[in-house]
Amino acid sequence: MNNVELAGIKIDNITIDEAAVKIEEFIKKGNPRLVVTPNPEIIVAAQEDEELRNIMNNAHLRAPDGISMVVVSKILNTPLKERVTGIDLLLKLTELSAKKNWRLFFLGGGEGVAEAAAKALKTKFNNIQIVGFHHGYFSDSKQVISEIRNCHPDILFAGLGMGKQEKWLAENLNKLNVPVSVAVGGSFDVVSGIKKRAPKWAQDLYVEWLYRLLTEPQRWKRQLALPKFLWLTLFKNVIINRKHRDIGEK
Repeated sequence: MNNVELAGIKIDNITIDEAAVKIEEFIKKGNPRLVVTPNPEIIVAAQEDEELRNIMNNAHLRAPDGISMVVVSKILNTPLKERVTGIDLLLKLTELSAKKNWRLFFLGGGEGVAEAAAKALKTKFNNIQIVGFHHGYFSDSKQVISEIRNCHPDILFAGLGMGKQEKWLAENLNKLNVPVSVAVGGSFDVVSGIKKRAPKWAQDLYVEWLYRLLTEPQRWKRQLALPKFLWLTLFKNVIINRKHRDIGEK
């Protein structure tokens, strides 16, 4: 599987359908695998967090969750095929689980959010098996791990917040003994209806970030990750290349 490197983070060059096929392979093999969905925010955070950077680069599947990543990759002549968001991957795998008889566990969100997300998905997709759910504000990992193991899921969706979810999954991957663990960020909030996803027109115009900022102004600090990402992946390279060219001309 080919990958594209953006600011030192490896991103797998896959479509959502290809990601689903790969995850099905993981489930059949049965060995615990970690699936992450890097976006500009986590790429920026990983610049100063070696542990997070190593986790992202060593994950078994790294789906590109950000249209800006796709655009930048094309400018750099290493084009990513498409954006694969955490929530789209969750919905895709949940839909497939009804056909494949995969067992699902939801971990994350505030009290009752994972349960509400599970109920919403059961309404949307017939015959899915959501075998358990647990909120993300726990202090006893051993108890949560034991609960997940006892449910024997094929896929664990974890929405514990950027950075925390990747570190928790990486630390406990073998203890969980789940074939596939997927980091999905705040997807449960959207699926449950607590938060609204940007409308299709905003996604198509690549201004989903602006919609989030307008509807959740408290996120403004997080949105600063986008210009930082563009600096790290695009403008910085342009300046460095220009300096090298100028030196060569001299």
